[in-house]
Amino acid sequence: MDKMRTFEEIFNNSMRRLCVLCFLLMWCCLRVAGQLNTERITYIGRNALYFEDYVLAIQYFNQVIRVKPYLADPYFYRSVAKISLDDYVGAEEDASAAIERNPFIVGAYQVRGVARQNLGDYQGAIDDYTIGLRYIPEDKQFLLNKAIAEVQSEQYDRADTTFARLITLHGSYYNAYVSRGQFNIMRGDTAAAIADLDKAIAVDKHRAQAYAQRAVLQAMYNDDYARAQEDIDRALRLEPNNSSFLVNRAMIRYYRDNLRGSMADYDKALDVDPTNLIARYNRGLLRLAVGAKNDALSDFDYYLQREPDNLLARYNRAILNDELGNLRDAIADYDRVIEAYPEFIQAYYARSEAKRKLGDTAGGKRDYDKAMALYDKSKKQPAVAEKGAGTASADDKVRRESDKNINKFDRLLVADNTAGVDREYSSEIRGRIQDRSQKVAILPLFALTYYEKDDDVRREVMYVPQLQELNRTRLLRHRLLLANAAHPLDSLQVQSHFKSVSDYSRLIDINPTNPVPYFGRALDFLLLQDFDNALHDLDRVIQLSPTFMFAYFTRAFVRQKQIEYSLSTLGREGDLVRATIADPLPASQSRKLSDLGLLREPSSVEYEMVLRDYEQAIALAPDFAHLYYNRANVRCGRRDFKAAVTDYTAAIERNADFAEAYYNRGLVYIYMGENEKGIADLSKAGELGIVSSYNVIKRLSD
Repeated sequence: MDKMRTFEEIFNNSMRRLCVLCFLLMWCCLRVAGQLNTERITYIGRNALYFEDYVLAIQYFNQVIRVKPYLADPYFYRSVAKISLDDYVGAEEDASAAIERNPFIVGAYQVRGVARQNLGDYQGAIDDYTIGLRYIPEDKQFLLNKAIAEVQSEQYDRADTTFARLITLHGSYYNAYVSRGQFNIMRGDTAAAIADLDKAIAVDKHRAQAYAQRAVLQAMYNDDYARAQEDIDRALRLEPNNSSFLVNRAMIRYYRDNLRGSMADYDKALDVDPTNLIARYNRGLLRLAVGAKNDALSDFDYYLQREPDNLLARYNRAILNDELGNLRDAIADYDRVIEAYPEFIQAYYARSEAKRKLGDTAGGKRDYDKAMALYDKSKKQPAVAEKGAGTASADDKVRRESDKNINKFDRLLVADNTAGVDREYSSEIRGRIQDRSQKVAILPLFALTYYEKDDDVRREVMYVPQLQELNRTRLLRHRLLLANAAHPLDSLQVQSHFKSVSDYSRLIDINPTNPVPYFGRALDFLLLQDFDNALHDLDRVIQLSPTFMFAYFTRAFVRQKQIEYSLSTLGREGDLVRATIADPLPASQSRKLSDLGLLREPSSVEYEMVLRDYEQAIALAPDFAHLYYNRANVRCGRRDFKAAVTDYTAAIERNADFAEAYYNRGLVYIYMGENEKGIADLSKAGELGIVSSYNVIKRLSD
């Protein structure tokens, strides 16, 4: 019996140890799986960040933070997404959280500095940039941001020193000269400002900002309106839809007594940006001057809906209502003005006349008597010269936003920061960096999607017979479009596509041999920037339905997006990650992703796989023009330009109005030195609605 108990004890103890060992092994496996999962989600989130799908990116980083709140990287990446959405408070909090967990993420200091600048904490921003410069002391973006923050905090001597160091280290940095030019304008040193802007133009004559700022200086400080017109015209040739440039040219034309041209510029500025209040106010004044009173009244009504406390606009509206016979409305506005400016003689005269017209003789007489008393009082007081009077003729015609002198009610309005010094700081880490630097690049690949960005000129949906046939089957839940402009998902769309993935997964469980739910789920994964899962599903679609052309088309697109992303993180495109900053991927994270096979240079085999998919799709649908266009883009990436021209030509032969194909072929021709053919293609692309073609043509003519 004792031996039996001993054996049982030994057996039980062994089983307990085995259970514990199994539990530990299972726990370790779960830890590894969890680690792989969170790193996978972070990787997908960074895909979304790179492709500017910021709301979606935040959703992915939220998942990682919930599971592993001690990791620094997801906080950092989420801060980048938030700052790209102008959520400065959230970006500062997340960048701080990243720094608390890992003080060596240099990019977090950049993000937090930008957020603090926009929140008005200039010294906090300077402190962050100073820390960043300890790690990368010659970084031009840190230096530029620090100099601007020093200007904003009125540390002018330090700003001088920082700008000098920046330009010494980076003598061809366009933004350094433009920003120092703005600084010199603020200090009143127009000669130094013009010298900086001249240097910026010498560095890059194809960027607009320096021309626009120099135009303002020539007009406002030198009274050289002819040269100002030349500069602002050049700026608008480079950026024809920049509303602030249009407003500035309208003002310059006004100085040159070109009222019709000035009015046309205000009209276009408001077409581009209907909320531009300076354009709205000034157009109202010009309309009043030329007798278009009802139109002028509509402008001042709009203005006062958004700026109800602006009494100069209210007084102009009172005059208009008075002249149009809307006497009660006019008197109501006169009342508001007189309450704020009780010694404004003209308002009493005007209200006196309006009251008399309404039959209020006594009220009219009281206002008239008050006006006369104020007039007599004013004659006894010595005249006070207005600040700046006589220093520039422009001062006789305009009023700055901050100038609330009611006697200047009939002067055109100009911004306080006329030369373009923004109060709200913006950084190159926000938005599409390649657009800010005005690079010319081929237009992107076309893909299947449920969404399409609106285009200011080309709004028609492209007719594609193969796609129409697919949509007619109603196999998928939503109508598919063919587009080459990414449409970032909003929060509701993100949740909708996550739910759609689950729904398709249930259908696949029910019938794993049906290719339709695999294809639908692949499109959801693609929109959610989960390329690996999208490829897995597309492989399955092709296995089940090898003649389905759109599966090859979509798989080629996904593979090419993976190549593009891999190249960007390896620094092969100049800027690392469009929405991030100097060091978007900490070294530790790079190693982890490399270990997982998630970060590596694409091989020639991967390019061949993309081309093979397009070849298979073309064999199935030889008249589908977009297949040739996409394949041409891939060949451009491999610098096979002759083959690319052949494919763009094939696309145009199948769709004579394929604007994007003309545009891209034009750029390739120019790269190959065949400028005449290139300009002809760009002209055709412009005719078909790609307005940036004209910008490129203009550059070629310089």
